[in-house]
Amino acid sequence: MFQKNSIGHIIDILKKDKKTWDQFQSYIVEKEIPSKTTLLAENKIASHIFFIKRGCLRKWFNKDGKDITFQFFFEGQSVASFDSFINGEPGLFSIESIEPSILYVLKKSDFDKLIIANPNVKDLFQNLVFQRLSYYSHLFLSRIKDSPKERYMDLLQNQPDIIKRVPQHYIASYLGITSVSLSRIRNRK
Repeated sequence: MFQKNSIGHIIDILKKDKKTWDQFQSYIVEKEIPSKTTLLAENKIASHIFFIKRGCLRKWFNKDGKDITFQFFFEGQSVASFDSFINGEPGLFSIESIEPSILYVLKKSDFDKLIIANPNVKDLFQNLVFQRLSYYSHLFLSRIKDSPKERYMDLLQNQPDIIKRVPQHYIASYLGITSVSLSRIRNRK
């Protein structure tokens, strides 16, 4: 059983309508990429949405020369700069692979055809966007109310894949602390 709104879940739903599945299948391209591959550069318009079959990606932005990571993505998840993808405006961040990854790639023009042809697909993707907004709300509140140690403990409890698979300097950036501070927190727990 797939997590709700994962790529596997979406594919299972799409397969129920043969015409939509055939159309979706013809639009999606499987792509293998090495680690440290930039899929979308900051200030560029997103023309693709990515579904992770295998691997790990991150969203990050540059703040005065400092790399700030604000989200990680793993198998079964979709990744895009949704505001850029939907509105055709330059994105606010970059998307990069952390591990060698296998992705399903869907072009914006094909996505637009697909949601016109099948309203269920539009609903599925709309749910993905709502889930992402909810995630960002929680992340924002955590940055305001929780200490770095509390944010790290929450990560350990709720997102252990990040701790297992992501380099420490990206985790520190995600938590809003230095790598040295993260080492201290890890050593004290």
